[in-house]
Amino acid sequence: MNTTTYISPKAKKGAKSKIEGRGLFAVKPIKKGEVVAIKSGHIIDWKTLKKHGKLIGASYLQIDDNFVLAPLTKSEVEKVMMFLNHSCNPNVGVRGEITFVAMRNIKAGEELTIDYAMIDDDNYRMKCNCGTKNCRKIVTGKDWERKDLQRKYGRYFASFLREKIGK
Repeated sequence: MNTTTYISPKAKKGAKSKIEGRGLFAVKPIKKGEVVAIKSGHIIDWKTLKKHGKLIGASYLQIDDNFVLAPLTKSEVEKVMMFLNHSCNPNVGVRGEITFVAMRNIKAGEELTIDYAMIDDDNYRMKCNCGTKNCRKIVTGKDWERKDLQRKYGRYFASFLREKIGK
């Protein structure tokens, strides 16, 4: 099985990020609506993820209430990682569950970022390092429930979260 995440040829992953660790950066201009990445991995449940958690770190993506897309071996981590860091003022959103698209025109050299509120429904809190004017300072796995973020991101939430928002 091919577990390699697709990264647009207009982007390059792995360069040092001012936000956190390594990031994904535009190497050519990217137009609004263009595909930036398509996540790959194995479809596993949370129980299986917990068994592999120490080995694979934060390289997984939640795709439904009980399922994630993740590498299962250390050798798959680099191929699966998108290096999309969190920002409270992101330029990338989700179309469907695993396709990541530009929310606006992006210039070459910009770091490609996503607000984790668009993809996570989990119990965590993390300090935000994005440094934007509208930084929330603390990001949680339940931020998708915030009405202001629902209005701000609209259709750019993962499908499983859009369903919850619509209920």
